[in-house]
Amino acid sequence: MRDIVLISDPRVASVPVEESGEQLIDVRGRLRTDDRLADAAGAFAHLREGLLARLEQAQAQLPDGYRLLVVEGYRPVAAQQQIFDEYSAELMAAYPDMSPAEIRVAASRYVSPVEVAPHTAGAAVDLTLCTEDGIEIDMGTPLNATPEQSGGACYTDAPGLPPEARHHRKLLGVALDAAGLVNYPTEWWHWSYGDRYWAMTTGAPAALYGPVSV
Repeated sequence: MRDIVLISDPRVASVPVEESGEQLIDVRGRLRTDDRLADAAGAFAHLREGLLARLEQAQAQLPDGYRLLVVEGYRPVAAQQQIFDEYSAELMAAYPDMSPAEIRVAASRYVSPVEVAPHTAGAAVDLTLCTEDGIEIDMGTPLNATPEQSGGACYTDAPGLPPEARHHRKLLGVALDAAGLVNYPTEWWHWSYGDRYWAMTTGAPAALYGPVSV
């Protein structure tokens, strides 16, 4: 497994943001979406224009019979903070000897600290593959499985995956890589464009998108 830079790394927070001003766009009707994390305002189905355009490029590169399935895009700051706090509390209960700093780093394997969270910028998408009929493809773990729940199999390059699941992850990765997105290596389903983690990974001088409101 390759070396992983977690999103809590100070190098990510040090990346400046040069806000592009691109709008959040509702992806429904342009990409297939799933309602499991839907909110009443429909925030989950919104992404920045540049990210949506690149997802459509990736969709066009998939083999026949495969479709992207968007589960969650934009996430309000308050929701992001709640998820981070709840997962941190789970880790503290399970590992009481860990310091607050260690808990923060461990939590960032699964959910970003709010100050650098790409979902709050509309710059990240949690997605998977499905068939033309909308049936989800086996990716080795459920989307949003924690490292603890999955025994680490949620990591994109986790060893020991069934060959079929690894093949599907590769299909997804090749299409999204080619479209200019970057993966968060602890979550096979999490991809982003234009955020600080993307900038740090690609060497871009600044992020294109900062926190925004629907």
